[in-house]
This record gives sequence, structure tokens and C-alpha cells, in this order.
Amino acid sequence: MSTVLILGGYGAVGREAAAALVGRPGTNVIVAGRNPGKTAPVPGTTTMRVDAADPADLSRALDGADTVLMCAEIDNVRVARACVERGIGYVDVTASHPLLTGLQRLDGAAREHGATLALSVGLIPGVTNLLARFCAERSAADGLLIGALLGSGEAHGPAALAWTLDGLGRLNGSWTMRFPEPYGERTVHRFPFSDQYTLPATLGVGAARTGLCLDSRLLTRLLSVAGRPVVARLLRRPRVRRLLPASLGAVRVGDDGFAVTVRCGEVQASFSGRRQSRATGRMAALLVGRLPGLPAGAHHVEQLVDPAAFLTELAADGFDLDLGDGRQSAPA
Repeated sequence: MSTVLILGGYGAVGREAAAALVGRPGTNVIVAGRNPGKTAPVPGTTTMRVDAADPADLSRALDGADTVLMCAEIDNVRVARACVERGIGYVDVTASHPLLTGLQRLDGAAREHGATLALSVGLIPGVTNLLARFCAERSAADGLLIGALLGSGEAHGPAALAWTLDGLGRLNGSWTMRFPEPYGERTVHRFPFSDQYTLPATLGVGAARTGLCLDSRLLTRLLSVAGRPVVARLLRRPRVRRLLPASLGAVRVGDDGFAVTVRCGEVQASFSGRRQSRATGRMAALLVGRLPGLPAGAHHVEQLVDPAAFLTELAADGFDLDLGDGRQSAPA
């Protein structure tokens, strides 16, 4: 019996991952966080109250765990280090580049203790990383263009909204990307997703740029305004930081569809579906299942799995995959 501890397991991503893992034979799933009564438990899982910021609480939670799936941003590097020291596998869905940089520094310790740290495991970064590797391996071009179209109608938690606010103040440049139907060609605005900072090193490409748009064209146009100096300064004000996440959380313009697409020269591939939190959770669960056979050390997902095979398996869980080479996968 393998035990998977999901930290931050009461959020949308953690619950999706738990639902995917609980049906696997020989897998014991523990959903952990500071507020066990926040939502109804995922059937078949065990719940546990854990404050990951408390070293003693974390140590107790790690007893008996074989793998930790981190679905929150609470001292991630310290949590990962505690896992490494026990030889516990660690999977992280964070999209924060500074956190990923800190986690990568644990590579030597992870190799020494025989632990695998899987990073960039989600939609962006994650699916985009695998699409990027697929395209880069089939093109002589030296640059990657990545586009993310997110559904403005999907509900997001306070942490995700706060992270988006941080990025809105740092938009820089725009270009067009072709997304799968029904979206078509859209303008994307550069956004500080972490994949563009890590892919040049892991794939050996000259440069990568990631742009964001929303399914609502009106809201996408408003994104470009956020990059102006006056608006960026406004977004950094404490009062705005307190009030805007709640206001954004109440807005429902558009639906919950998403699409990510990557282009390298003339080669393009895409992945799309509904509910980005579901895509992130399901991808994390799929990677957790493969973790025991992966090499020790800290690695981004594109360094660990074959992109075409992994994405094809993920797409079978209700998503659309177009690898641009005649191979397409649609929801079963």
C-alpha cells in the first residue's frame, strides 16, 4: 500500500488530485490542510488537520507517507527539504518562479537521499512544458511562443487571485496565438508564468515567452491596461490588494473553458478542455502514479516523462489534445 499525502488538499486542485488517486488500487490518500471542515471530504480519502508551517505538525504528517503532493504555497522549500531528508517523493504544482528556483536547489540533497522532486506539475507550468518539449524536438527554430487562454468564469481561491494580481502589474508585450476551436486566433499579453524562465535551460532553447488571454475578449483587452505604470502602481497598493481579490472572485464573465498552445517555428501543439483546476489536479495525480519509477533529484516535468505519451494519457481523462502532426486525442 502506497500512501500519498496531499497538502493543501481542500482546495480545488487538491480535491481533483485526490479524486483521481483514490480509485487506484493500493493507494491510500490522505487529504491534509489547516481547515479539514472547510469542504466535504473526497469519498475514499482520509482527512487530517496539518499546519505545514509548524515543523512538528509537518513531521507528524510525514510519518508513513511515501509521496507528498503540494497544492499550496506554504514554506514549500522547507516542506520539500523535510521530504527529501526522509527519502519521500515530492510533487509540486506551484507556478511561482522564485519557489521553483528554491526547490531546484534541493537537487543534490534529493539525489543523495534517493528522493524525486517533480516540479512544474500543472497546467501552466506543466502541460505547457510538455507541449514545449514536443514542439522543440520537432523544430529547428530556437524560440518558443506559449499561449494560455483561461476561462474567466471559473471560480478561483484567494491565493490564486492574489498571484494573478501580482502578474497583472508586470505585463510586458503582446502577440497573437492560434488556439483550438472555438477560440481561434487571439492576442495574448506576456505574463510572468514560470515556464518561460525554466524552459530555455531544460530544453536548450534560446528563449521562451508565455502570454495570457481570457475567454472574454473584453477582459483580455482590460489586461493590457494593467501593464501601464499608473495601473501597475495602483495594483500594488495595500487597500487595492485587500479589496480586489474579493471583487474579482465575484465576477463571472465567460465560462470555465481553457486552452494552452505552444509554437516553435512551424510546429504547434495544443491542449484544451474545461476547468483548469481539474486539469492541474489530474495531471498531478498522473505524475504521482509514475513517481516511483522516476530518477532521484529535482526535475521539471518535461525532464521526467515522454510528452506525447503522458499528454495522450491525460487527455483520455476528458480533455482535447492536438499534437499538430495528425495525432489528435478527444475526450473519451
